[in-house]
Amino acid sequence: MSELRAKESKQQQFSESMEKCKNKLYRVAYCYVKNEQEALDIVSEATYKGYLAYERMNTPQYFDSWMTRIVINAAIDHLGRKKRVTYMEDQTQDYAAAEHAVPLEEKMDLYDALDRLLPEEKTYMILKFFEDLRFREMADVLSVSESTVKTRFYRIIGKLKSYLIEGEVDSL
Repeated sequence: MSELRAKESKQQQFSESMEKCKNKLYRVAYCYVKNEQEALDIVSEATYKGYLAYERMNTPQYFDSWMTRIVINAAIDHLGRKKRVTYMEDQTQDYAAAEHAVPLEEKMDLYDALDRLLPEEKTYMILKFFEDLRFREMADVLSVSESTVKTRFYRIIGKLKSYLIEGEVDSL
């Protein structure tokens, strides 16, 4: 009887924890696929995987980072299965702050440059700029050292910069 109560308690904990971070998880998935339905599918798949593995989780205080990592892996798997280019929908969410209005053309250039990155590289940009995580928090989510996160992040920034400069040259 107490085993049943413990299982119900774990299910309740999982449900409450998911409720707190579901919007963040959706945003992460959406950054990968830029499609509402596909992002919801990714979050659904990740939720199922997380639910199955939750009983083995020893540190509930890291639930958010743990689930974010599951969503990232599910998104990368999804992109691997799709093997096609995805374009932004007309109803994309506006991630730029209102006081920093950026012309649409520049946003499109940035999104095009982001789409040229490998999914693993895109993860760093999403966590830093869309989820506003610090390097230490990114290291927790990605299960690597903070110095590795910084090294990869700045290498990817350089790659993005070259893509954007290359785009300016192409448009001249």
